[in-house]
Amino acid sequence: MRRWKEQGIKAQTCVTSPPYYGLRDYGHEGQIGLEETPEEYIKAMVEVFRCVWDVLEDDGTLWLNIGDSYASMQRSGKKESPGVGAKQEMLPIKNKIKWGKGGGTNFWWRIPTQHYGDIKPKDLIGIPWLLAFALRADGWYLRQDIIWHKPNPMPESVQDRCTKAHEYIFLMSKSQKYYYDAEAIKEESINTAEEQEAKRNKIDHKGQRDNGDMRHTTAGFTKTGIYEKRNKRSVWTVTTKPYAGAHFAVFPSDLIEPCIMAGAPVGGIVLDPFMGSGTTAQVAQSLGRQYLGCELNPDYKKLQEKRLAQQSLVLE
Repeated sequence: MRRWKEQGIKAQTCVTSPPYYGLRDYGHEGQIGLEETPEEYIKAMVEVFRCVWDVLEDDGTLWLNIGDSYASMQRSGKKESPGVGAKQEMLPIKNKIKWGKGGGTNFWWRIPTQHYGDIKPKDLIGIPWLLAFALRADGWYLRQDIIWHKPNPMPESVQDRCTKAHEYIFLMSKSQKYYYDAEAIKEESINTAEEQEAKRNKIDHKGQRDNGDMRHTTAGFTKTGIYEKRNKRSVWTVTTKPYAGAHFAVFPSDLIEPCIMAGAPVGGIVLDPFMGSGTTAQVAQSLGRQYLGCELNPDYKKLQEKRLAQQSLVLE
């Protein structure tokens, strides 16, 4: 990314899903996610997104998908998933992860440690929000938390909590005002013509008749329109989908599409600093956007080339 900065290359938006803390070993020196403490992981992530900041337009956005981790997630044996050469072992997290010694301001971004205390075995660490707050403290605008609802979550053999069926996507920006195409990602409205037709001939308590374009309130019918589309809501239901040959933490295309459509115009540049198998780049290409990507592990190069060689969608 330093080279892009020197060349003056700017991306309009960044859409990415970094390695989660303490969950997998991708078998490459210098990887992020295996730090000794959550503090070290958060600090490393902030450094990455400082580089992203440098190559992002002033009105650019960051769409960040990040999952959480539990302390003391002991596994029996090592599991390795099919991939393209990278070892992906499930790692046990230390039984007790400390955030500092006592009170004071030991958090590197100056959040008092006594506010959190020690992380105990079985505690949910809260990585997504810790990262979001750290990025906010580093200058990013934290605009929204989007819930990725998974109808087909990974099964968990737990008896003392619910099965995890969601993750977060944080929408962040460099500036107060930023590029965001709300029209491009509007969803079907519940205020359909059929529903309005069903309300016709209703009369309110003031004797006013609903002509089909009215909304009933405590004060009577209020003028409204019949809208086929509505502003996209902050809970996105997207199923996880495997991709043959890739590591199992593949970004679903349906999850990325609204981020790219809202975050960059046709012809704009989409950045992914954790490119992996190239899903973000492939979706950007199919939607008529350009892409930039970084990937530490060269084993994914063939996968990226294969995915990006696929025929793009024809845009009218």
